[in-house]
Amino acid sequence: MRGVAKRGTAYIVWMLLILPLASEAAGWRAGIARTVITPQQAMWQAGYAARTHASEGTLHDLWAKAVALEDENGNRAVLVTTDLLGIPKAVSDRVRTELQKSLNLSKAQIILNSSHTHSGPVLSNALVDIYPLDAAEQAKIDTYTQLLETQLVQLVQRAFANLVPATLSAANGVTRFQVNRRNNKENALLQQSELKGPNDYAVPVLRIADTSGAIKALVFGYACHNTVLDKYQFSGDYAGFAQLELEKAYPDATALYFQGAGADQNPMPRRTVPLAQQFGRELAAAVQRVLDEPMRPLAPQLTTAYSEIDLALSPPPTETELTTIINGSEPYQQRWARRVLAQKQAGQPFPTSYPYPVQVWKLGDQALFALGGELVVAYALEIKKRYGPEAFVLGYSNDVMAYIPSETILQEGGYEGASSQMVYGHPGPWQPGLQEQIMKEVERLAGEVELIKK
Repeated sequence: MRGVAKRGTAYIVWMLLILPLASEAAGWRAGIARTVITPQQAMWQAGYAARTHASEGTLHDLWAKAVALEDENGNRAVLVTTDLLGIPKAVSDRVRTELQKSLNLSKAQIILNSSHTHSGPVLSNALVDIYPLDAAEQAKIDTYTQLLETQLVQLVQRAFANLVPATLSAANGVTRFQVNRRNNKENALLQQSELKGPNDYAVPVLRIADTSGAIKALVFGYACHNTVLDKYQFSGDYAGFAQLELEKAYPDATALYFQGAGADQNPMPRRTVPLAQQFGRELAAAVQRVLDEPMRPLAPQLTTAYSEIDLALSPPPTETELTTIINGSEPYQQRWARRVLAQKQAGQPFPTSYPYPVQVWKLGDQALFALGGELVVAYALEIKKRYGPEAFVLGYSNDVMAYIPSETILQEGGYEGASSQMVYGHPGPWQPGLQEQIMKEVERLAGEVELIKK
């Protein structure tokens, strides 16, 4: 104290000014932004091949939301959540390229997650054989997709422009409306006394508050298809209703939903708006319970890692097999078979592999894994077995190109294991060995960010 006194009043004033700045620099900074992405005209909706025409209005708006983060050392990253079925590679690559140019962000620093709502719009270069689109409808899709790309880039730019000092904390809640759809028949649920098959009921929650403790963002997830609704109205399905519930309960906060490893999980029962609202309230209640209990504070240290690995694809069916599909299958399967047969007869090559995105973040001591495609729950269970039950696992991230089955599901076949390749336009299913290959890359990237196996 005597040393300080000798330096005089000017020194004390300078210290009072500089100490808050040093304190702010030593912590997290977070920026939040949001934008409506609801189409402004009737468009075809993504997710159900049974739909026969374009949309008829909006149940509630679709949103893209972003949380930008900066740690005490200036390391940056951004999570973008969207009320979309899935962002295809071409869109994701263009958005991330623009963000690299404007904000110097690498792919490792960007997560683009889709909620997988089946009540959002069709995007360009996605699910090309499902919908009987004419030129006018395709033009609407292409125009919307171009606008969406611009909106996503500007959204992230605004989020980083909004960076302010913040605190981060994490925890997992639980809710149980997901049902393993491969092991439980929807029309037999009323007769069943127990549910079968693997599940992951976790509700991961990331709380972002300002330095006064006021909640500014709630990032939460669940591993379950957004397929309660099959109407002709745009909506975020149960996840959209959950976000609305949370933003009503916390008026100053933005709620961001990310989809987990829910490719083989359905909300059941389903098909009505009241059920979507009920599941939304259940999910929101799970998040609120987490917020009402102690959460784990996250130190302001961020590390990120990303790669793309080549997953091998099987060759297409024979001409005889394709002809059989053309003569006796659903319309979208017939369109797929005609396209593949024409390509085969023209002697055009088929892709033999696909670049699959794998991503790992470490926020303080919170592990976050973001994998592409429609990821089945087995991957989340395996990751949590290796890295602890508190790990956050996101599917549907950066590129939704196909279902990603476990090795068991691939061998069993069925929709997730085999026939869904037609939905995404691939010539054939994945080759055996993909689960081991993906998990090996998960471990390699986890080592890069210094995650410790349990």
